[in-house]
Amino acid sequence: MGRSLLSSTVLPVRFPQIPKSIPPFNRSIHPIPPTFAPNYQRIRGFSIPTKTFCTKAVLSESPNPKRYPKMGSDSVGPIPPSQLIQVVEHAANTGAQVVMEAVNKPRNVTYKGLTDLVTDTDKMSEAAILEVVRKNFGDHLILGEEGGLIGDTSSDYLWCIDPLDGTTNFAHCYPSFAVSVGVLFRGKPAAAAVVEFVGGPMCWNTRIFSATTGGGAFCNGQKIHASQTDLVEQSLLVTGFGYEHDDAWTTNIDLFKEFTDVSRGVRRLGAAAVDMCHVALGIVEAYWEYRLKPWDMAAGVLIVEEAGGTVTCMDGGKFCVFDRSVLVSNGVLHSKLLERIGPATEKLKKKGIDFSLWYKPENYNTDF
Repeated sequence: MGRSLLSSTVLPVRFPQIPKSIPPFNRSIHPIPPTFAPNYQRIRGFSIPTKTFCTKAVLSESPNPKRYPKMGSDSVGPIPPSQLIQVVEHAANTGAQVVMEAVNKPRNVTYKGLTDLVTDTDKMSEAAILEVVRKNFGDHLILGEEGGLIGDTSSDYLWCIDPLDGTTNFAHCYPSFAVSVGVLFRGKPAAAAVVEFVGGPMCWNTRIFSATTGGGAFCNGQKIHASQTDLVEQSLLVTGFGYEHDDAWTTNIDLFKEFTDVSRGVRRLGAAAVDMCHVALGIVEAYWEYRLKPWDMAAGVLIVEEAGGTVTCMDGGKFCVFDRSVLVSNGVLHSKLLERIGPATEKLKKKGIDFSLWYKPENYNTDF
């Protein structure tokens, strides 16, 4: 398929292979007539039918869902939103072009840990993204997964860059990986772009998700919205597992089992930015994970919130990108999911598991 050459200007790169936007997926469910509704029994906080298939449950009744505090920035700061998002999208597309050029070629894989991979493509993608950011905003602070912290911590802006989210999937040509670029203004998400790779070997393609605070969320330029599914039993959920098989990992295995029993399924795709964009797109209802890093979350959480979803920590507390847990949902299910996820997380805290902020640059000014 065709490729675009890297542009030397600051205009966004456009891939000829990006498809036209598809209207957001609508999984409308016809209500089951009351005459078919059976008796229910409660199992671990959820209600399931005892006779016939029916998904209405006591736990999922949420006529007045709780409101959670907004975690995005109140503004993008002194930079015009259109200018900021143009550079954010250009940076993400530039990194994605590097990945696209490598996607069908042999990988040179090295290891950060026993199973934590890194490839030359991760490093090349980050270098290309950094070049775009520096040309446009040379005084901004940058936190990259591969290169660490670069720049002046007195800046109000912090770029959180994951040049290849889902490296293990990329190494295996498994289609769930992305390039993620999020910008914080005084510590809160202000602009975001995620380029997701879709398809598979011999038919790779991309789509770009983007958002600015207060400006809505978009996929390939078309506005998107989280689903309106209000029943856990009718929900498709997503989670993730880190490389450390510790108490948090074990707790999430239990949550995985719990929600598999009472939902339409729990998926584990292996790329946090992609998972969150799927919540924003309305094709899954929620995603949660412990121990993510700022570069994993900075873009995705804003895209979810701007798509009408809700973002908190896994104990239900107010979220920031330096937190060690995240739950994103379509909003209407958030309280119901927290009925199980919240207490499990509180138990971890009582065990002494560290949930303090991490990877926050020293002396970086924030509004929280």
